[in-house]
Amino acid sequence: MSKQFELCIVIPCYNEEKRLDKERMFSFLKLNKNVLICYVNDGSSDNTIGVLNDIKENYPNNVEAISITANVGKAEAVRTGILHCNTHFKHPKIAYLDADLATTLEECYEISELVENETIFAFGSRIKKIDTNIQRKGYRFLIGRIIATFISRQLNLGVYDTQCGCKIFKTDLSEKIFTEKFISKWLFDVELFHRIIKIYGEEKMCKISKEVPLKSWIDYDDSKVKMTYFFKLWLDLYHIKKHYSQLN
Repeated sequence: MSKQFELCIVIPCYNEEKRLDKERMFSFLKLNKNVLICYVNDGSSDNTIGVLNDIKENYPNNVEAISITANVGKAEAVRTGILHCNTHFKHPKIAYLDADLATTLEECYEISELVENETIFAFGSRIKKIDTNIQRKGYRFLIGRIIATFISRQLNLGVYDTQCGCKIFKTDLSEKIFTEKFISKWLFDVELFHRIIKIYGEEKMCKISKEVPLKSWIDYDDSKVKMTYFFKLWLDLYHIKKHYSQLN
């Protein structure tokens, strides 16, 4: 019989040996026995899998650590984790989160509580306000806002931040939108919005989704997305727009 959890959180990991904070993981898992964390080792060349196995050894009932032989990128790593959890466990909600915990596990769990009744999709948003702790490097903020503006216009939605790495779905929705592989390794978040719009339409999308300003988000070093991708992402956006326009 499949184990039952309130929430599954998928965390893709590529060469995260030095960034994985075991103490933060343990602190969260100690207080949240109803949550499963599924780590996906994305073909790491360091000892990431060793760290993940140590976390699993300490919390065997609440941790999964699966491996992909070759590095396939964040999009496919997340998709692999989602499909694994949906196949092997019972849970009403599933999320994904970045391994550096720029968004904390605790806040991901808080946002997941908003996913109920009519709301089937919720996501964090890095909106800097007077009462929030959003620490983002200046140049990344400026580049991010340029990209976010284009994405919002492409989706025809008033969304502030599609690229925050904290997203939560009702499980039945995840079963629909993670079935097919993604076009882009890094802009797959945009594809998820397109896929949900395709199912529900733009008008209903605004009623079934919640964009939640984060209380805290810290921009750690060693981002896996290279600055040179800024030039390639426009081509990715073009291919994404073309592909999903043809499906409408």
